Amino acid sequence: MRQRFEWRGGNRVSLMVDGECFFPQMLEAIEQAHSSLRLEFYMVSSGKILDRFIQALTDAVLRGVDVRLLIDGFGGRHLARADRERLRAGGVQLVLYNPLQLSKWTRNFARDHRKLLLVDEHKAFIGGAGLADEYWLSQRTGCPWHEIMCEVQGPVVEDLACLYNRLWLRCSGQALSPPSAQPEVGDARMRVTTVQGLYQQDIKVAFLNQVNGARHRVWLETAYFLPSLSIRTALRRAARRGVDVRMIVAGPYTDQFWVYHASKRYYRRLLNAGVRIYEYQPRFLHAKVGLVDDWVSLGSCNLDHWNLRWNLEANIEVENPELTAQVEQLINVDMEQCHEVTAEEWSRRPWYRKAKELVWALLSQLVLKIR
Repeated sequence: MRQRFEWRGGNRVSLMVDGECFFPQMLEAIEQAHSSLRLEFYMVSSGKILDRFIQALTDAVLRGVDVRLLIDGFGGRHLARADRERLRAGGVQLVLYNPLQLSKWTRNFARDHRKLLLVDEHKAFIGGAGLADEYWLSQRTGCPWHEIMCEVQGPVVEDLACLYNRLWLRCSGQALSPPSAQPEVGDARMRVTTVQGLYQQDIKVAFLNQVNGARHRVWLETAYFLPSLSIRTALRRAARRGVDVRMIVAGPYTDQFWVYHASKRYYRRLLNAGVRIYEYQPRFLHAKVGLVDDWVSLGSCNLDHWNLRWNLEANIEVENPELTAQVEQLINVDMEQCHEVTAEEWSRRPWYRKAKELVWALLSQLVLKIR
């Protein structure tokens, strides 16, 4: 069943940049929960961050809080068996989305890529982070990953709860009580948008509509730059009619090196159309945020071929001057830490780089043909 949500007024939203900011606030919210906690995360890996979440969640159970955790079957592959047992022994109801099985063949590609925390159904955290040390404590090259989350309150939280409840029912067979209506607490207009594989692509449609109607700017940060033809065409057209189009993409640090190389096949035509492309240098850029004029979209979706083909995704669209200003400042700061790729520079790159990009681009196209 298709599930679409309408714009809602009366919300409050705040932007949190990087794990040292959003993890403490998420943990504090869990510690203050008194009735229910609903968590849905793609990447969940054993480590120091997860230890803190396990402790906070099991403590909440002892206070009488109903705690439920949805983890993707692939994204949770680094969750140690001992930690799964700690969660279950502590009273956390743990469910896996689409556990990996050889007999499923290509159905194993379908993943739950959403990142969501609901606290007592009156506060939500949504963005692109996982419960993993890579977002804060890892000492690996390119870490900590650069990521954002948002804290949300108001009527839109009811829609996020509905989204969670529907997937919980699908995965566990257990129906949860319908969420209660939330009072207006601010002045932000917001809407929940989703992707459900090829079945429903509201995030992509909303972004295209905004880009096609853009008057001043289209600024996009994305970790994996493999945009669809319709998105590439819309970006080029916007740049040609004088819109300030800028793309901030992952630079030398990435967890998917093949995407880094395959994405380069799209640079030439975008650069020639006037699109400005920036590669983030200090660490892995994992954030996903779009700013079109004063409209903001952020969440879990990278707008790449793979996300739009196989994944469950969740974003929020926001119309709010304060958040727009925060996102504008974030992107401006990030651009200062980027290398801008120019059309002249791109035309002079050596042949072996072109060959590598071609090979990975062809392989990526083959993967997308899998049924």
